[in-house]
Amino acid sequence: MAEPNTIARRPCRAVVLAAGHDEVTRRLLLQPLAGSTVIEQVLANVTQVVPKSDVIVVVSEHDDAVRRHLGESWRHCVQTVTAGTGDAVRCARFELADFSGDVLIAYGDTPLLRAASLRGLLNRHRLKGAQFSLLTAEVDEPGDYGRIRRDASGRILGIAEAGLAAAAAGRAEVNVGAYVVDNSLLIPELDAMAAESGEHRLTELAQRVIGQGRTVSAYAIIDEDEVQGINDDAQLQLAADIVLKRLFAPQHAIETGEIAFGTGGWRAVIGEGFTIHNVRRLTQAIANEVARTGREQMGVVIGGDRRFLSKESVTAAAEVFAGNNIPVKMLTDDVPTPLITFAAPHLGAAYGLVFTASHNPPQWNGLKVFRADGSLPLADETDRYQAEANSFSQADVVAVDLAVARAAGKVTEIDLTQDYVDAIERIVDVGLIRRFGPGLRVIVDPMYGTSQATLGLILSDARCRTKFIHEPHNPLFGGHSPAPDPESLSTLIGEIRNGRYDLGLATDGDSDRIAVVDEQGRYVPTNELLLLIYWYLHEVRGEKGGVVRNLATTHLLDRLADAFGEKHLETPVGFKHITAGMGQIGAVLGGESSGGLTIRGHILGKDGIFACALVVEMLARTGRRLSELLDGVYAITGRLFQLEAGVPATPAMRVEVPRRMAQAAPVQVAGCKVERIETFDGIKICLEGGAWVLLRFSGTEPVLRMFAEAETAAKAQALIDWLADFASA
Repeated sequence: MAEPNTIARRPCRAVVLAAGHDEVTRRLLLQPLAGSTVIEQVLANVTQVVPKSDVIVVVSEHDDAVRRHLGESWRHCVQTVTAGTGDAVRCARFELADFSGDVLIAYGDTPLLRAASLRGLLNRHRLKGAQFSLLTAEVDEPGDYGRIRRDASGRILGIAEAGLAAAAAGRAEVNVGAYVVDNSLLIPELDAMAAESGEHRLTELAQRVIGQGRTVSAYAIIDEDEVQGINDDAQLQLAADIVLKRLFAPQHAIETGEIAFGTGGWRAVIGEGFTIHNVRRLTQAIANEVARTGREQMGVVIGGDRRFLSKESVTAAAEVFAGNNIPVKMLTDDVPTPLITFAAPHLGAAYGLVFTASHNPPQWNGLKVFRADGSLPLADETDRYQAEANSFSQADVVAVDLAVARAAGKVTEIDLTQDYVDAIERIVDVGLIRRFGPGLRVIVDPMYGTSQATLGLILSDARCRTKFIHEPHNPLFGGHSPAPDPESLSTLIGEIRNGRYDLGLATDGDSDRIAVVDEQGRYVPTNELLLLIYWYLHEVRGEKGGVVRNLATTHLLDRLADAFGEKHLETPVGFKHITAGMGQIGAVLGGESSGGLTIRGHILGKDGIFACALVVEMLARTGRRLSELLDGVYAITGRLFQLEAGVPATPAMRVEVPRRMAQAAPVQVAGCKVERIETFDGIKICLEGGAWVLLRFSGTEPVLRMFAEAETAAKAQALIDWLADFASA
């Protein structure tokens, strides 16, 4: 894997000081932070600016824990005595010998310094032709940091130590403690300082070169959070809070443009995180995985939906796979996500890729990746893809022009529409629909998405009288998110109430989610639909087995499974967990309240098109309307009412909400006794009488989702109100 390129034209190496001045500071370097450790976070930032091969880590002779933790892939040098930070840099003299260029110096206990700030420091050093540059920040509480002294023109005069500047109250510019130094003066000046005194520090080096009239520059960071160092456990907790707040802060995507997978694949705003450059980098990482596992001959299958850049992304991905000698089946036209889920195992491909952002707003796009069996990769796999992709530059991508790849037979176009429809019709009995539901009137809203071709064929084969609305190609989706929620289906609901339809169906933008409207124009929540389908599969079709749901989905499914004498399982949010759970207990149905479901024997992913067809079969075979069927199921399970709400999730909320719950766990929620609190995915509070509430931050959007289920609608609303008050406190 190629190393990232430094932005400076002059060569640059980095020295990271990780020796620590005592056992406490050395211990803190190895404390967990943001999925790794403090020192690893520092190194991750530094290696975005300087190649890893040019990074030197200074460790202590008296404690080799840091060295053992990092491993021998890093270049180390040892500080034998505790004689200051200047002495620590001198320990790297042999690694810097005969090097002509600049040296970036960073502290191992400052993990919150962004890579962008280090880039800014190095870039300013180069632009100013400086011999010495330092990182500064303006802060309200300077604390122990040295204050920068400037003259009227802004030229740096020196650094006043905290004790000497105590009288200067108010906001001050401070020396943060990261430097870039011309190597031709770095070691000689440190040697001279060592000869003059025993212990010497980098702050004194800064004072020395300023006093010598050297060319000195400074780069000021503007985010005060970056100044936070880690010298004790309290500061470590503050750092953890800051890292958590950054997760969904807007500047994260703007600054880094990183690829980051959520629960439903990679999604990002077009032009920020979602770029053709990132598409190529991520595709190269997946191509590398194919090659590492020896599956080149299996090839991949690629498609895209109707969003902006989907077509161009399919082309870019095909060119990368072809450039890596991996055959590509490129699906013609726009395709629904479930077709790709089907295509991977159908073609025996190593992976299926579909460019889509599902139900996100029009300005988003993304990528969903499916394994050879059609299942979604788990977090350890997607973490591996994104880490490798984010380390690549464009020079690391191997690609050939699409025309060349086609001519060489590495890329071929294929249409799997009929194969996918045939697969659905082997499970959904369209012949039965023709016999028992002739003339069934259905209206479908694909929300300008991708379901009309495939679902249209199935309903036509079933001889349903079908009308489609919102079907033209419109990458703006009519000006709103293509999510099949009640608020977005007003046209569909109005058509049913004004016409004579037996059923209204809707799918989201990439067709893996379903929404249903009954014959009266009432939106049927997915929780009710899942109950109906589970009852229908078990009692009418005779397909025995349990049910799997995520933790935000109705507990009535558990009651129905208990009535059938079948198993039931609760999973975290993410359909990959549902399909895994189905295999675990031999379930016949897996579903989630957001509109996704599949059944045993179909694909290992949610499929809104298949779900629509199955609902039509259920109505035809039973000869009953949805409202009548639901009354029968409630006679078995009783009633629970679920409500859902959401509020924008600020970075601070991601820290404060879990903390307040942990520090003061409630014993009652809206007058209901708390039985237990679960935190394996969000915060779920189970209450007496079968009621429950859930607070969960979305994995794909900056939203805090709130769910409540109780025996009456009024009680569910009271629970939602309690959650809203708690979240906003």
